[in-house]
Amino acid sequence: MKDIEFLGNSLDDLRSFPAIAKRLCGFELFKVQEGREPSDWKPMPTVGPSVREIRVRERSGAYRVIYLATLKDAVFVLHCFAKKSAKTPRDDLDIAKMRYKELMRRAE
Repeated sequence: MKDIEFLGNSLDDLRSFPAIAKRLCGFELFKVQEGREPSDWKPMPTVGPSVREIRVRERSGAYRVIYLATLKDAVFVLHCFAKKSAKTPRDDLDIAKMRYKELMRRAE
C-alpha cells in the first residue's frame, strides 16, 4: 500500500470538511492507496498528466480531492476543496497546477 503525502495545506483543507464528507474522502483515498479506483472520479489533464479528482457529494455539498497516484513513492494530494459551482473555480485549479509543478521538480 502506498503512503499519502499531502502537499501545501491540502490536509488542513480536508480536515475542514464536514465529518461525513471527510470520512468519505478518506475512504476514497484509502482505495487509491491500495491501487483501486475511487467510486467517483474524473481525469484532470488541465492540472497535469495522470492527475485525477475524487468527487464526493453529501447533504452539505460537493467536495473534491485532486491527487496524483502514478509516482511510485506515494499518492500525492495536491488540493482539497468544497465545490460551490458547476465549474471548478480557476483559483482551485491554479493551486493544484502549482503544487503539481513543484512535485514534478522535486521528482526530477
